[in-house]
Amino acid sequence: MFLENYDPTIEEHYERNINVDDEPSLLEILDSAGAEQFTSLNEVYIKSGSGFILVFSLTQEASLREVDNLRRQIYRIRGGDNSVPIVVVGTKLDLSNEREVQMHTIQTLASRWSLPFYETSAKRNWHIEEVFVDLVQQMRRHYPTESSTKKEKRPGGCVIM
Repeated sequence: MFLENYDPTIEEHYERNINVDDEPSLLEILDSAGAEQFTSLNEVYIKSGSGFILVFSLTQEASLREVDNLRRQIYRIRGGDNSVPIVVVGTKLDLSNEREVQMHTIQTLASRWSLPFYETSAKRNWHIEEVFVDLVQQMRRHYPTESSTKKEKRPGGCVIM
């Protein structure tokens, strides 16, 4: 659900049911609202999260640099495990006239980082489902022994940073 007037806090918690490959999953989502200044909280989120959606604004090039910093922090905290489930998302696709991050930049980073990138619009509900499907599929491959149908407390959640 898109909120026109979003007032970010340190964190918000959501739950979302999703069917992926005809199998239900319950995602526990912790939205850290890009609280980079709370680095000690980020470490707790990174240690406890099972998958990560790193979000930047297509209308703010600086936000892409913050995503790179978070990506590096995840790998550092998770012991260099480059197979941790991560999806990178550029938001505000509907604001094409304000776009600062160009497609070729995203393609270059996707190749360099070996991570899936999506361009989305929460306001228009463009490509949102694909992001969560990709992340759940990665989590199922990375954690094959965990039941994807049982409700899990952290770890088991998806962290949106």
